Amino acid sequence: MKISLQSLVILMAMLASVISITAWISVPAFRDLNKNGKLDVYEDSKQPIDKRIEDLLAQMTLEEKAGTMFINGTFLSEDGSLAAPANSMMRMPTATQLLDEKKMTHLNIWQIPSVRTFAKWQNNIQKYAEEKTRLGIPVTIASDPRHYFSNNIFSMASDGFSQWPEQLGFAAIGDEQLMQQHADIARQEYRAVGIHEALHPMADLATEPRWARVSGTFGEDAKLSAKLTRAYIRGYQGKKLGPGSVACMTKHFSGGGPQKEGLDPHFEFHKGQIYPGNNFNYHLIPFEAAFAVNTAAIMPYYGVPTGQSGEDVGFSFNKEMITGLLRNKYKYDGVVCTDWGLITDVKMGPVTWPARAWGVEHLSEEARVLKVIEAGVDQFGGESCPEHVVSLVKQGKLSEQRIDESVRRLLRQKFQLGLFDNPYVDLSAAEKVLTNGAFKKAGEMAQRRSFTLLKNEAGTLPLMEGKYKIYVKNVDPKVAAQYGTVVEKPEDADFAIIRLNTPWYPVETQNPFAKGFHHGDLDFKGLEKDEILQLLTKVPTIVDIYLDRPAVIPEISKASKALLANYGASDGALLDVVFGKAKPEGKLPFELPASMEAVRNQKEDVPYDSKDPLYKFGFGLRY
Repeated sequence: MKISLQSLVILMAMLASVISITAWISVPAFRDLNKNGKLDVYEDSKQPIDKRIEDLLAQMTLEEKAGTMFINGTFLSEDGSLAAPANSMMRMPTATQLLDEKKMTHLNIWQIPSVRTFAKWQNNIQKYAEEKTRLGIPVTIASDPRHYFSNNIFSMASDGFSQWPEQLGFAAIGDEQLMQQHADIARQEYRAVGIHEALHPMADLATEPRWARVSGTFGEDAKLSAKLTRAYIRGYQGKKLGPGSVACMTKHFSGGGPQKEGLDPHFEFHKGQIYPGNNFNYHLIPFEAAFAVNTAAIMPYYGVPTGQSGEDVGFSFNKEMITGLLRNKYKYDGVVCTDWGLITDVKMGPVTWPARAWGVEHLSEEARVLKVIEAGVDQFGGESCPEHVVSLVKQGKLSEQRIDESVRRLLRQKFQLGLFDNPYVDLSAAEKVLTNGAFKKAGEMAQRRSFTLLKNEAGTLPLMEGKYKIYVKNVDPKVAAQYGTVVEKPEDADFAIIRLNTPWYPVETQNPFAKGFHHGDLDFKGLEKDEILQLLTKVPTIVDIYLDRPAVIPEISKASKALLANYGASDGALLDVVFGKAKPEGKLPFELPASMEAVRNQKEDVPYDSKDPLYKFGFGLRY
């Protein structure tokens, strides 16, 4: 049997980490979480989960149940203590305040000082929950992606974790086994430091090339996305959710790709997604794959699915979408959590970022909460206002029985993940996982495999190492010097190597967060374009472009000697491919349009439909 080098590296990684994996899922004999001096059913690891849930639910107050239904972000101190961070840009409650005052038991983390600091903080917050809260309910910690080499606005820096290409890179490789192996490595690294829930994968389809969130998808093909979504969830969760698993919150139901002009419904300048090709059902295909492998949670998107139901309101407010489609048609009984910030406005200095309550802006905060719960949702993302749930129950507008239904789902996930039995991480075992060289090597190899070779005029690539004088732009000269003689002027070079990013143009807005979204046209313009083309005419040039969206680059393609695309990769990975130490295996996960006119004329909900694309979906050369 032939075993690939990548598979061998990953097998070594699994063997190296097996001891450390068991270290953090060992089960203590007895934890007196409610401090009553006896072993309650919910504290007894030998009892069936259903019995443990009902025992705990019977002991919870209405306020504690309501708090369970909310998850919000928190910042970490530099030393891993529970003290408030000194330099937090946004005034937010501390983790202990959320536990004490809001009775919350779910938190998500953003930027952290380091993964090692986070592991210490995680143990501290679990100890606080065990000792200082009435029932000792452990805290579920959730995170956005942290394993991508690139650090875009939708993922966190991967400091301390292995570094891989983005989801688009895995789509370019198209290897289902590699996808599952990556997810399994990421699972081990997450659990080693105490992350229990992945706010990913994105199962959305990139049918609108201007959409600001294309980089987080598996591209525009539903079958490819479904295959990789399935493997992704299997790698994180295993065959079933258990101690050592990471729960996946697959997003954004029922597909956030069809955004008009690519504008994202995070913001008030665009609230509804459109279906000019009548292709709503196509976007459900990857989610059907997620249901088949029992994704632990689902996150609906912000947008209004215009014309797809009897009420044009955002997905999480839409009962036809959540109860009718998700719960009834697909029989989904896992956790449904809103995307972040549907209920309350956020003050950002002089700017107010309105709640993404699209279609129900006129409702009060309390009425929005009621509508979300009545739609069939269990949890509120990016919110910490459980007092609204308490008020609704006390007013008789919402039954406690309905609250119990959602809390059961949320508690079940905690029990399945083993958090009631041992929520702590072993810091020495975590260090072994975080320093696992085989994990890091596997990520670096995947970066190299994901490169897509779009043009290779006269067999220019691969170049011979050490033979040529090279001029580099947007490449670290120290890294490049390992492959050839780096010169300061392009005129003195045999070849130039330039790295580019797909163009984007911020929307005119006062919201600083919105200004960071990669909206707008996909082509280079004006002086920037002229400077690139001037370089390409001076010296034979190898162009590498980071495709976080499908770039429109006909002139650059024509003038380049060779053209590569990446989806998050280091300079070393690029140069290994250019100089033949590694081979590009990627195929485009979306088409590259020939012009912005073609982009504007395509339909937002239909895949690969731009006229005469420069490069078609699935294109990729080899050498």
